[in-house]
Amino acid sequence: MAKLLGGRVETAETSEYGNAELHMDAPNSVLFRNVPETTVCWMSHRDRISVLPPGFRVTAHTPHCPIAAMENAARKLYALQFHPEVLHTPEGAGMLTRFVREVCECSGTWVMDSYLEEQIKSIREQVGGGRVLLGLSGGVDSSVAAALLSRAIGKQLVCVFVDHGLLRKGEAEQVAAVFGPGGGFDLTFRPVDAKERFYRALAGVTDPEQKRRIIGEQFIRVFEAEAKALGSIEFLAQGTIYPDVVESGTGSAGAVIKSHHNVGGLPKDLSFSGLVEPLRPLFKDEVRTLGRTLGLPEQLINRQPFPGPGLGVRIVGEVTPEKVRIVQEADAIFREEMERFGADAGAGQFFAALSNLRSVGVMGDSRTYDYAVVLRAVQTDDFMTATAVRLPYALLESVTNRIVNEVQGVNRVLYDLTGKPPATIELE
Repeated sequence: MAKLLGGRVETAETSEYGNAELHMDAPNSVLFRNVPETTVCWMSHRDRISVLPPGFRVTAHTPHCPIAAMENAARKLYALQFHPEVLHTPEGAGMLTRFVREVCECSGTWVMDSYLEEQIKSIREQVGGGRVLLGLSGGVDSSVAAALLSRAIGKQLVCVFVDHGLLRKGEAEQVAAVFGPGGGFDLTFRPVDAKERFYRALAGVTDPEQKRRIIGEQFIRVFEAEAKALGSIEFLAQGTIYPDVVESGTGSAGAVIKSHHNVGGLPKDLSFSGLVEPLRPLFKDEVRTLGRTLGLPEQLINRQPFPGPGLGVRIVGEVTPEKVRIVQEADAIFREEMERFGADAGAGQFFAALSNLRSVGVMGDSRTYDYAVVLRAVQTDDFMTATAVRLPYALLESVTNRIVNEVQGVNRVLYDLTGKPPATIELE
């Protein structure tokens, strides 16, 4: 806004990431009404406004950002350098509410039921009488997408569950129990055991972006093969949500944070005529709300998020069946101990990952040279930002002891305290 309207934007001398102290310069601004003179906001920037556009005034600043907010009230133009939409800006929801209600003069009568009705209509118009193939992982996004598509088109929906060998321990069995025969869902459930195919494709690959692309490509190829086997499948459906779009740099001026296997449209050589993405505009908390509106059980709606590439992005470096085994067993122990200590409710997402670090250890009378497992637990509302959870030391000690003693190939356990930003929630 500053650049287009005659101001100047320059690279900041000091970048700001994470919590920053926000000072009000114009408490009479409609956005900052009833906001304390000093509050906390969430910053993530390397650039800043050095010269205001004509007609604007500064309304807030931080120690490293002299123009953290500006406005031209006469033209109803308001700009914030920080993120008001995240949980870590405590006054942000109020700022957004006042902008929507008082500046934009919206009535605030929209509810998730409206989105559901709009999407059902949109899906039916797009699909017509065609059949839709959905990759069902059992995670929140794909499950809500399946429920929504089922509501819209019924038996025209075919759900394929691909076991790529990168799932959490026992997850394949759990997905089959929920969505397979006798699970209570009126859909066609087709399980595909593709472990060896994915392991072969990932052999020797260490770059995280290349791993993501390979996993995404293999998914597409498996779906294409299933579509051919099923005959007359016109559309591919995906549980893409808005953070996937933002982080992949698709549809915005943002840089690519990481590629997502379900973002970027259909490959040119794919034999589907269209892509159905009913969750694309939604954040994770909105997806959960939609799931409740659709009547999905809380156990499924509140399930731990799991990335599309699975353990492929929780294993730093090359992916091998042995490394997958280590992560699966360590992660299962972590989840068990989190539940036993009652700490699982305090974390938005937690998991064990495998670093590429190997170090010397001593177990019994033997010298070992094994891997280091990394534990990660974060608190987040929208998954665009996150802070590390301060887990009890007794819990961390218990998890560490169990992993080192029970998981062959591990002699060291680390805990990741980095927030997002500057890190991402996943390791790769």
